[in-house]
Amino acid sequence: MAKAVADVDSGSNQGGFTTEGGNVTGFSTMHDSGTGGSPSLGNFAFFPYAACPGDDINQCIYPKKTRKLPYRADSVKASPGYFGITLASGVAAEMTTAQHTSLFRFKFPAATNGTSPLLLLDLTDLSDSRQDNASISIDSESGRMTGSARFLPSFGVGTWTGYFCADFKAPSIRDSGIFVNSRASADVKDLKISRSINGFPLPGGGFIRFASNPADGVLARIAVSLISSEQACDSAESEIPSFDFDATHNAAISAWREKLSPITISTTGVDKSLITNFYSGVYRTMVNPQNYTGENPNWQSDEPYFDSFYCLWDSFRSQLPFLTINDPAALTDMLRSLIDTYEHEGWLPDCRMTLSKGYTQGGSNADVILVDGFIKGLKDSIDWDKGYEAVVKDAEVEPYDWCCEGRGGLDSWHNLGYIPTQDFDYKGFGTMTRSVSRSLEYAYNDFCIAHMAQSLGGKEDDVEKYQERSNNWKNLFKQDQKSLLFNGQDTGFTGFFQGKYLNGTWHNQDPLWCSTIDPNQGRVCSLQNTGQETFESSLWEYGFYVPGDQAGLISTYGGPSAFVKRLNYLHDQNITYIGNEPSFLTVFQYHYAGRPALSALRSHFYIPRFFSPTHDGLPGNDDSGAMGSFVAMSMMGLFPNPGQNVYLITPPYFESVSIKSPITGKTATIRNVNFDPSYQAVYIQSATLDGVDYRKNWIDHSFFTEGKELVLTLGRNESSWGTRVEDLPPSLSEYVGFGNGTANGTVARRFRRIEGSIGSVRVEDVGGLL
Repeated sequence: MAKAVADVDSGSNQGGFTTEGGNVTGFSTMHDSGTGGSPSLGNFAFFPYAACPGDDINQCIYPKKTRKLPYRADSVKASPGYFGITLASGVAAEMTTAQHTSLFRFKFPAATNGTSPLLLLDLTDLSDSRQDNASISIDSESGRMTGSARFLPSFGVGTWTGYFCADFKAPSIRDSGIFVNSRASADVKDLKISRSINGFPLPGGGFIRFASNPADGVLARIAVSLISSEQACDSAESEIPSFDFDATHNAAISAWREKLSPITISTTGVDKSLITNFYSGVYRTMVNPQNYTGENPNWQSDEPYFDSFYCLWDSFRSQLPFLTINDPAALTDMLRSLIDTYEHEGWLPDCRMTLSKGYTQGGSNADVILVDGFIKGLKDSIDWDKGYEAVVKDAEVEPYDWCCEGRGGLDSWHNLGYIPTQDFDYKGFGTMTRSVSRSLEYAYNDFCIAHMAQSLGGKEDDVEKYQERSNNWKNLFKQDQKSLLFNGQDTGFTGFFQGKYLNGTWHNQDPLWCSTIDPNQGRVCSLQNTGQETFESSLWEYGFYVPGDQAGLISTYGGPSAFVKRLNYLHDQNITYIGNEPSFLTVFQYHYAGRPALSALRSHFYIPRFFSPTHDGLPGNDDSGAMGSFVAMSMMGLFPNPGQNVYLITPPYFESVSIKSPITGKTATIRNVNFDPSYQAVYIQSATLDGVDYRKNWIDHSFFTEGKELVLTLGRNESSWGTRVEDLPPSLSEYVGFGNGTANGTVARRFRRIEGSIGSVRVEDVGGLL
C-alpha cells in the first residue's frame, strides 16, 4: 500500500514521478503504476525547506502550484524499495517503505546549519481531487500529525477517504502548526478545510520545524490507512518502530528478491540492456493490484482484499496470467478478493481503485481471470462454486449501472446474438458505444464460462448454452465490408466486423478509424458518448479478437494463407499500436495458422524497438504492468492465450530460462540449442519435452508445475516444426484449409533481417517469408 516517490507536474505523472523534466511538487506515499488518464493517488505529500527566508514561517511557500521545484536529473536513483532525488534547492530526499508505511530521509545543505529546516504535509493529491472537510491535527509535544481527506477515484465513481499518521525524528523540534493558502501559524494545531468553489482544493495542511540541521538528516515516517488515523499509527509503529532507514530498506530488498527469485536466466552473450528490460518487466507485473487486506471499511470479511485493478481489460491478457506462473499465492488472494467483492457488492469488478467502482471498458473480463486461474489449478481456499456463480451472473443478469460492473444490453445479446449499435436498453445504463468490441469480448467471456462449466462437470446445459453464445462474433461479420486507405487506395481485404442496428441493418464505421494510421487523431474510440463501436482500437485490430475460435476465424478469412496475409498487413502497415493491449495476442496469432516462425519474427520486431530500459522506453503507459508482462512473457518465449490452458512457444531471448514453481517447488526450464544473441537464428527447427520429440507449437500449465524441460533447436530458416494441424493450439472449431496436413506449403523460406522504425517497416531480403 505504501509506494513512496517524488511527485512531479509533468505529463505522464500518473505514478507520481517521471523523467520528463518536470518540477517536484512533493513526496507522497500512495501511488498506482502506469494507469494512464488522470493522475492517481499521490496523497498527503511532504515538501521540505532548508529554512524559511528571514526565519519567518510565512515566507515559506505552501501552495503546491507555486512551491514546486526542479530536480537535478543526475541525482535520481531508483531501485526496488528505494527512491532518491535532489531538488534544485539542494535538499536531498531518500525514501523506502514497508507495507503501509513510508520512511523519508531529508538532508539539507550544510550552509544552512544553525537555521530551522521545515517540512510541510499537504492535504491534497496528485490530481487535486480532494473534496470538502479534510482535516489535520498536530500534537504540540511530539509533532505527530494525524488526519484525513476525501478524494475522487481517478477512473471510477464515488469518493473515498484516506487517513494518515506522520511522525518525525530529529534532535529537537522547534515548532509546528497548520497552514492555509499561503500563511501558517504555530499557534493553531487543528484544521478542517473545504475544497473551495474555484475548481481546485484550497491549499492546507500542517508543518513542523526543527531546531537544527543535523548532518544525517531528518526522518519523516508516514503511514496510510483507509480505516482510521489510529490504524495508520498502529501500522507505523509496528512496521517501522525505530525509524531505521537501512533496516527498512534491506527488508524491502529482501521482499523483492524473493518475489523475483522464481525466474532465472542465462545471461551469456546477451546485451545488458535486454537483461534489465526483462527483469524490469517482471518487476512491474507485481506493483499493481495492491494488497489492501485489513483496510476495507465497506464490509467485514476474512478474505483478502485487493485494490488498484487498473483495469482488468488491460491486465487479463498477460499480467495476471504471468502472476499465475511467478506469484500464484498473490494471484490466488486476488481471485479470492474478486469473488469476495462479488459476494458483498453483487458483481465482479472489471476495474476497481481505492474502494471505488471503476469504469468497464469492454466485457466482464474478471470472468477470464477467474477461469484462467481455475483451469490452471489454483486452489488454496478459493470458492470456485461461488466464482462460477459470479461469472454466470455476469452473463445472465444486467446491472442497473453497467458502466461500472457486469454487462449491458443482455436482452439483445440473448435474443439477437449481438450488442446492437444504438441499442434499446431500458434495464441498465452505460455509455451506448463500443457495440462491436463489447460483442466480441462478451463472446469470449461466454467461451470462458463454457470452459469452466465443462471443467466443473455436471453442467452440460451451461456448456452448450455458453459455447453457442461464444459463436456470436459471427453475427457481426460483414462479408462485403471493404477497407480503403485514407488516400483512397484499396487495402485489398474484404470482410470485417461491423456494427449492426436492432433491425439487422449495418452501421458503417470505417475499419481504419482509431487505428494508428488514422489521420484524425482526435477521433474518439473510448468511453465518451461520441465514441465509435470499438474501444481504443480499430475494426482492423478487433478483426483478430476471437481468442477461443481462431480456427473458425481463419476459415472466415479464407484459410491460413489469407489469414497470415491479413495479419501481416495489420503489422506491416502500422495499423496496430503495440502500446495498447488488444495488439498483444496479434503478435503471436501466427501460431494458429501454423506459422510460429512469424510469431518469433514479430516478437523480435517489437522488442527492443518499442520496449527498452530508457526514459521513454515504453510505447504507451504501462497499464499497471500490462506492458511489463508483455515484455517478460515474450522474452521468456511462452505467451498466454488467457482463459485457456495454452502458452504459445517461441524461442526465449536467452540461452535458457528457468522458472521454479512456488507451488510445487519444481523447476521448469526452456533451453535454446544454437542460441544466437544477434537473434538471426530465431526459428525453431525441432524440440524435445523431457527428452521426447515435441512438435506442438504450444504447451500447457503443467510445464511449470511439473518442472519439465523444453529444449528448442534453433536455426536461421523457417522449418516445418509446429506447422501441422495436429501441432496447432486448441480451438472451438476444427481447423480446415490446411494443405498436405501442414499449415503452410512452403516452409524453407529464408530471411536475413527485418529493419524497422516507428511508423514504417522496411523489409530487406525476406525471400517471400512475409
